[in-house]
Amino acid sequence: MTRVNGPLVEVDGLGGAAMFELVDIGGIPGEIVALTGDHATVQAYEYTGGLEPGARVVSLGGPLSARLGPHLLGGIFDGLLRPLDGTDMWLKPAPLRAPGRRLRPFRPLVSAGTPVAPGTPIGSVDGSGTLPYLVLSPGGTVTAIRPAGGYAADAAVASVSGRDVTMERLWPVRRGLPYRGRLDEQVPLITGQRVIDLLLPVRRGGTVAVPGGFGTGKTVLLQQIAKWCDADVVVYIGCGERGNEMADVLAELRELADPRTGGRLMDRTVVIANTSNMPMMAREASVYTGVTVAEHFRDMGYHAVVIADSTSRWAEARREFASRGGALPAEEGYPADLASAIAAFYERAGLVTTLGGEPGSVTIIGAVSPPGGDLTEPVTTHTQRFVRTVWNLDRALAYARHYPAVTWNDSFSRDDAALAGWHVRNGRRDWVVARTRVAGLLAEADRLSALAELVGPAAFPARERVVLLAGRLLREGLLQQSALSAADAYCAPERTGRLTSQILDVVDECLRLAEQGVPAGEIETRDFSDVLRAKERP
Repeated sequence: MTRVNGPLVEVDGLGGAAMFELVDIGGIPGEIVALTGDHATVQAYEYTGGLEPGARVVSLGGPLSARLGPHLLGGIFDGLLRPLDGTDMWLKPAPLRAPGRRLRPFRPLVSAGTPVAPGTPIGSVDGSGTLPYLVLSPGGTVTAIRPAGGYAADAAVASVSGRDVTMERLWPVRRGLPYRGRLDEQVPLITGQRVIDLLLPVRRGGTVAVPGGFGTGKTVLLQQIAKWCDADVVVYIGCGERGNEMADVLAELRELADPRTGGRLMDRTVVIANTSNMPMMAREASVYTGVTVAEHFRDMGYHAVVIADSTSRWAEARREFASRGGALPAEEGYPADLASAIAAFYERAGLVTTLGGEPGSVTIIGAVSPPGGDLTEPVTTHTQRFVRTVWNLDRALAYARHYPAVTWNDSFSRDDAALAGWHVRNGRRDWVVARTRVAGLLAEADRLSALAELVGPAAFPARERVVLLAGRLLREGLLQQSALSAADAYCAPERTGRLTSQILDVVDECLRLAEQGVPAGEIETRDFSDVLRAKERP
């Protein structure tokens, strides 16, 4: 080793090394990110204090890989997928690939002599969360398989065409797991949040950006989606966020009952915690680690959701490392490959046919934390280019205590037309009609509100004043939703439909009265509390 500059380490004499190969730097793991002859630039994944030139560097012979196994569900890991459960108060460097020693109850699903295609389940592991953990075949003929019993995760439980199969596998985090093909089917991901499910829907296998300044409620919204969305597996990545927020997430996930299984929600969740006080370059790797975990469960035929909070901290880690290495900075100091890196990350989402022939999906939801709430900064603008849906959080709504503070004006969903077709095919034509009507009333109410600030609402005709009233009823009685309310934290699609119909019926009645000549002031002073409080009733 010849030079140390924070997480950047320069090494001479690494002949035969390859890009993205793991190395050991005096007991600290690192990854080669640049090569010039036998001179390598390495990003270290731990604090480099105490390292000095001359320290021994050893190549580990492979890329940064995630250990994917039955230990994942219900677990808490750092950005390199090293377990954090049971660690001391002060974390110390741990081996990247230490196998689990706990015996796992394996149950065979095939017998010896059975031909199996790649990705076919040949066994399951009980006690690994609330979902069956499936051991997948590499393809071939099962030459041997162990009987039901307890085995270590790294022990061979079967042999397929001469290849040993274990409960766990290693996979490079920067390379996507293979699948048979992508599916064009459009199926909505139900989040339980009315403003999203009605106005800004996302499909399974879709991509979402959640940009918003400080205090607009990004973390709470993402926590709500992690708790209530209808995914089979949730991978929550705390990437560079505050440690107390991660502690709150973990406490709630451990206490919250899973409405789908009756167990703990944590039992089908994987938490990757790489907070702001943890190593910077492990933060850069954490988003790749998280999406690799999601792809692992997708290959079993499950629908996984990756929640990354926040991708801005990931981009800042890339900027810091690039500046230490002397890379030519682009806009606002970010590296020139920022757009390509963001695109490659979101490209790993999708609804696919797995190698085993089952449908599975990875949906990626990434928070963006623009400095000062500036939505024109590079991370926000590049992300909006590559995602299918944007839930833009508005500071004015947040300061008015309107949560979720998702603005319906500046947000969009590119999948809304396709998902409308899904609702029609499944007998929910009223969803399409209600969505169109609500969006139209909100747009007209916002336009009239801007004019009302200039001339006052009293100058408007009765119909326009009723439209302003409709906007208030929709905002307060439908789109506003409390994460702290036991009755309103989650709203099923059927209940959303009932609330929407109830408010639209009231709006239609008010419009009818206005057309009959009833003064607008009399309509506005009517008691609408029953409509506004309907969402609080179970």
